[in-house]
Parts: sequence; C-alpha cells; structure tokens
Amino acid sequence: MLPDKVGLIEDAVSQIKDGAVVMLGGFGVPGTPFSLIKELVRQGPRGLTIIKNDANEIGMGVDWLLENGQVEKLVASHIGLNPTAVRMMNEGSLKVDFIPQGLLAERIRAAGAGLMGIVTDIGIGTSLVAEKQQVKCGDAMGVLEPAMKADFALVHAHKADHFGNLVFAATARNFNPLMAMAADRTIVEAEECLSVGGLNPDDIHLSGAFVDHVVAMKELPEVYGVIRR
Repeated sequence: MLPDKVGLIEDAVSQIKDGAVVMLGGFGVPGTPFSLIKELVRQGPRGLTIIKNDANEIGMGVDWLLENGQVEKLVASHIGLNPTAVRMMNEGSLKVDFIPQGLLAERIRAAGAGLMGIVTDIGIGTSLVAEKQQVKCGDAMGVLEPAMKADFALVHAHKADHFGNLVFAATARNFNPLMAMAADRTIVEAEECLSVGGLNPDDIHLSGAFVDHVVAMKELPEVYGVIRR
C-alpha cells in the first residue's frame, strides 16, 4: 500500500529549523506557495537561506520572510520588484547571490538529476567568472557551475493525490518540479487533493517519489487573486 502523505500544514513546516536552506517555487505569483510561506513566517525559524527565482513584491511571499527578519541569504535571478529586498541588500542586512535565471534553473535541475554540476560557456571572457573553476571541453573553455541543492522545497501544485503525485497549472509549473527533485524534503500545498488513482497517469507532471508531505488547501487566499484560468 502506498503511504498517505497528506497532513497538517503546521506539522509539515515545523521540520524547517534555524539555518535551513529552503527553495520556494514560483515565478512572481504563479506557482508560489504562499500558504506554506505564511506558515513559515508564523513558526519563525531564523537564519534561512532562501532560493527563489525572484523576491516577489511588497506584501507577499518572500517579502513576509524579509520583513520578519528570517532570511540571512537570498539566492535569486532578480529582486527589482521588491524594494524591501533592495533596501536590505544595500544596508548589508541581507546577503544576495544573483544567478542568471537559466543558470539558476539548470543548477537546480542538475541537483535533482544527481549531477555534481554543469559546464557552461556563459560568462567566459568576463570578470564574472574570474574566480570560478574553468575547464576545457574539446576546443572550447567552459565554467564549472555546481549543482544547487536545498534542505527543503516548498511547492504549489494545482492537484495532488495522497501519494504526492502532482499536476501543475500552466506556467505555474515553472521552478516547482525542479526544486521538488533537488531538495532533501519536499512540502506541497495543493489546491485539490485526490485519492490515489484520481489523477490520470498521463497528466502527472511530477512523481510522488519526490514528495514528502502534502497539505490540502481549503481555499485560495487573496494573494493568489491575480491568477486567472
């Protein structure tokens, strides 16, 4: 019999302790696990490293964590839509590691695939890679970019079954499956939770083998309101 991974949001998020490295799915609003982030704010672990494509905007998602003083380091491709993140970076109260979006996705994907890193020609010949290890591949030089793992991934899914098989809605898929595969433990908030067998196998985007906990959402909070399907 397959394990039932559906449980309470409080229990799932309580595993995240001070100093954890946490990946957050999403690209702007679509796919961002706002309910899980809100619970993470409520429980309040400190010194977190947050890995997310962006820093969301004022009053939502990553901004809640920043305002609550929980984030020590933010790894993102851009933060320009969040003045809080920009201010904290400039003040020196927040470490920010900028990674080009494609490289961010590929380094996360590599971790999920069990690779130690990737070799790319991005940045070759510039000061951006001066301190990075470079390797020769045939007649070309490449930069060794390490795979990016996390202790936890927080993911938003459109549908889940009790084993954790997931279906994502359109572009809300974005970073979510990659991060779920790259983390030691994956916690999912699902808009709809079905019994095992309730999902068409051909519609499943991510196997439940990569999911540890599923939280069934009772409703979509107002912060999700910009999504139209």
